[in-house]
Amino acid sequence: MKHSDKKDDFPYPVLTLGNFDGVHLGHQTLFKTIIDRAAEKSGTPIVFTFIPHPLKIISPKTAPRLLTNYKDKIDLIKKYGIDVVICTKFTNKFANISAESFVRNVLCKAIKAKEIFIGANYYFGKGREGSPDLLRRLGKDCGFTVTVVDEITSGSLTISSSMIRKIVAEGKVDEASKYLGRLYSVEGVVVEGAKRGKKLLNTPTANLSTINELLPKNGVYAVKVELEGKQYTGAANVGYNPTFDHQAFSFETHILDFDGDLVGKIIRVLFVKRIRDELKFPSIEALASQLQKDIETTREVIKELDS
Repeated sequence: MKHSDKKDDFPYPVLTLGNFDGVHLGHQTLFKTIIDRAAEKSGTPIVFTFIPHPLKIISPKTAPRLLTNYKDKIDLIKKYGIDVVICTKFTNKFANISAESFVRNVLCKAIKAKEIFIGANYYFGKGREGSPDLLRRLGKDCGFTVTVVDEITSGSLTISSSMIRKIVAEGKVDEASKYLGRLYSVEGVVVEGAKRGKKLLNTPTANLSTINELLPKNGVYAVKVELEGKQYTGAANVGYNPTFDHQAFSFETHILDFDGDLVGKIIRVLFVKRIRDELKFPSIEALASQLQKDIETTREVIKELDS
């Protein structure tokens, strides 16, 4: 990621701006568009984004639980071919800047944008007054053109961050992956858990602490696990372990065919498919038996995915 205040840093800046939560197929299309256009003009494709999500400042109570944390978002933007990401800290002061002032002072004077590409529903500035029409009008003064990129659809659905958040929250992780262009994933550090997995159930689990805001609906999932550059198959449980009564929320993953101490390690869990609801079993033995069935189901799901 590059950021510079030098005015001549970026030859022929081709810009897109937005929140880009999830970095889904629609966002990826925007990135490819500015990369291709910048290549034609020997220019620089630039993504302009914000931290935190503006709604977390403007309306914290209605702010969404995000699909990607800041680090993951930037990493994904770079993965899809963007070298220059300008990230502005979104504050109450920034929220009160008029759309026109933002365009003239930031996009025009500071970045010297030559072309701007935005999604059809992107609005910005105080009171969301920054519209494609306003951008076009100011572009005539400032010397940039504006192109509105059509929304990406799948069947009758328009792909959007809010739509994918809803799908993930419902546990439909396999469906979400179609719109993300990759498996939905969460990274965290393994912490000490209740240690029931190995002692009582013969299935040791990694108890994950994560800063990610959005976990799928409670239940059991077939997952892949990335650990120290290697990928494993796993079964994850999101929820409250009802068989053990009144337990705190936990996110635990059993990594198949793995033996080793994971506490303190950073792992990434990639959700493949929801297997079942979280259930209360009549005994520990019944739960242990079900976990073995879950593991077999997981093997089948991953085998199908990889075939």
